[in-house]
Amino acid sequence: MNTIPLIVDLDGTLIHTDMLHESMISAFREKPLVNTLKMPHWLSRGKAFLKQRLAQSSSFNAASLPYNKGFLSWLKQQHAQGRKLILCTASDYVIASAIAAYLNIFDEVMASDGSTNLAHKHKAEALTRRFGLHGFDYAGNSRADLPVWSQARHAIFVNTPTKIIKKASATCKTEKVFSFPSIETSSWQHTLRTHQWLKNILLFIPLLAAHKMTDLHAWSALFFAFISFSLCASAVYIANDLLDLDNDRQHPRKHKRPFASGKVPIWLGFILSPCLLLASIAFGTIAGTTFIICLVAYFILTCAYSLRLKRLVIVDCLTLAILYTLRIIAGAAAVEITLSFWLLAFSIFLFLSLAFVKRYAELWSQKLMHQEKLHGRGYHTTDAPLIQIFGISAAYVSVLVLALYINSDAVRFLYRTPDVIWGVVPLLLFWTNWMWLRAHRGEMHDDPLVFAVKDKASLLTGFLFVLVLVLGTVRWS
Repeated sequence: MNTIPLIVDLDGTLIHTDMLHESMISAFREKPLVNTLKMPHWLSRGKAFLKQRLAQSSSFNAASLPYNKGFLSWLKQQHAQGRKLILCTASDYVIASAIAAYLNIFDEVMASDGSTNLAHKHKAEALTRRFGLHGFDYAGNSRADLPVWSQARHAIFVNTPTKIIKKASATCKTEKVFSFPSIETSSWQHTLRTHQWLKNILLFIPLLAAHKMTDLHAWSALFFAFISFSLCASAVYIANDLLDLDNDRQHPRKHKRPFASGKVPIWLGFILSPCLLLASIAFGTIAGTTFIICLVAYFILTCAYSLRLKRLVIVDCLTLAILYTLRIIAGAAAVEITLSFWLLAFSIFLFLSLAFVKRYAELWSQKLMHQEKLHGRGYHTTDAPLIQIFGISAAYVSVLVLALYINSDAVRFLYRTPDVIWGVVPLLLFWTNWMWLRAHRGEMHDDPLVFAVKDKASLLTGFLFVLVLVLGTVRWS
């Protein structure tokens, strides 16, 4: 049995995240305005005091944190062999003790206490006073741990850069190294949600609906509008993922998202989101002032959705439908086209149906896990049948609006053979029913867009829909 105590760091070592960043997000989510105004005052009294206040003003679920599974498994082996384990961290004691209580492998907890920030040399001095020079082994991960390793007997490197390992090895023997893969390209794609940029194709709908496909200036404006909206959407998705960390970690699929899983550090999200937003505005100015107004409206409404509206039943789905429709309005603003009542009404009802599909699929997955509520939302799993009725009703209304539009004078003006356009009605009826059928069977992805772009029936229906519209522009004898 190893009688030398093993000291274990928390942030970036035992867990793939930083509890200071987690606490800031949680405190902001609980009381956005109040806690944001208080943070500068707390920081002025020292970092330890800031951590203490944040810990008191926030909440977290120790069971859902992204633990370093390989390292934790080794710690459990050491604990089973009778080795003394001590969790020593710069995080506040309230947080550290809650994590230690959950894991139940640590004999003691040493942490910041509101007056002393237990990091860097302060941690090294505290451990040396307690165990003596070289009287302990230390598991850490960063440059801040170099003073501690210089006082330790052996070093355990966890997710540590090679340069830091070389520096620490000059003053301390290496016992074990645990590596963690670097950020992969796929992680960046999921962070930015590049697949969600497909939704911004809706910006081009007004141009296509007005039959102005040969207007090169309009295509140029829409190109910059597309980039602007995509960057803005990524900025908002990042902010939403940061605010929704705890709920994502309890979701059967979303727990794999980069921030929730710890594959991408939270501090990068703090930097990326505002930078993407500024770039979005820069590209948006090229598309015109009216487009910028639509972009700002989209951003404000999305932020409201992330902070509050997504927790309100029905309101959340209505908001999603409006956000989809705002893309169409923004596209019309970029090319200075007046939208028709028919297009706006059709889009609102169709996207409302898809929003309900999304919620229904999420409720279905929660029901399979025997959960009574949808985490971070106001829905109960027993609401699923009613949500299904709402969604199917909205889908049929969208088909009705489309049918009424086809019978209007606008269609006779835009299409040479308007009777052919009636072919899109049964296609839309099939597709909306198909989406709800798959959702009812529990085969729907909780993002209908992801499902549609991978589903052969949806792709074929979309192709036939466009084909019918093209055939309607040809005059048939």
